[in-house]
Amino acid sequence: MAAASDDAIIRFENVGLRYGLGPEVLKDVNFELAKGSFHFLIGESGAGKSSLLKLIYLALKPSRGLISLFGHDIAVTSRHQLPALRRRVGVVFQEFRLLNHLSAFDNVALPLRVAGAKENLVKKHVTELLTWVGLQSHMEARPPTLSGGQQQRVSIARAIIARPRLLLADEPTGNVDDVMGFRLMHLFEELNRLGTTVVIATHNMQVVERLGHGRLLLDDGNLTVKPPQPKKETVAAASRLSKGEEDALAAAEQAAIADPFGDFPDENETFGDPASLGNYL
Repeated sequence: MAAASDDAIIRFENVGLRYGLGPEVLKDVNFELAKGSFHFLIGESGAGKSSLLKLIYLALKPSRGLISLFGHDIAVTSRHQLPALRRRVGVVFQEFRLLNHLSAFDNVALPLRVAGAKENLVKKHVTELLTWVGLQSHMEARPPTLSGGQQQRVSIARAIIARPRLLLADEPTGNVDDVMGFRLMHLFEELNRLGTTVVIATHNMQVVERLGHGRLLLDDGNLTVKPPQPKKETVAAASRLSKGEEDALAAAEQAAIADPFGDFPDENETFGDPASLGNYL
């Protein structure tokens, strides 16, 4: 593969995207994300968030401009080399994209099996991770029998099981309530603490304001990068939350702080204490 001159995880240079002969949905997008960074991707519906994520995980090619992923210039990376890059990326899709003919267990196991993991390790890791996210009694259930929130957790488990270097999530809190959404965000924060670069597309401005990470703001196809902001003690005024709603979010944050995650394992270990997430999600 042809490698770029730096080690930024993602780099866009003058990227534009249009579908067919229509107008550009992304216009002269320029940004780069460093290893281990955490950014919220925000903007109104139709601003181009999902299109930007698709470019990042190589589901689309830009109409113009240059994209670099993990230091590799995508324009000169051969077609048969792209799957190796994609396997470094975990994706939580807004519509889940679970395989309905497979169980929750087999959906989560897919990335490990594609990577050639031994089946005894697949069983150990997937069982422990599904227990970790509170789905120990639903491992054999197929997606159509699960609630939206349960499918969301299966989707998240599938995205993180292979320890991706980059995690992308498209509206991961769209099918859960605010408190659950806040808890999921703390899961992504822990993955980030352990070294994963994270990009989360979301409309949940209460969580965005409270957590204070960097922002990628899309407006009519134009992108602005905003640096991290100090974490806010309260966002009630900014987001017009009632005191009860604000108290619920504050309680969720305190629960997250009081219930820290275990470290991700090395190649010869499992995911640690299943109870560390069992009560959290």
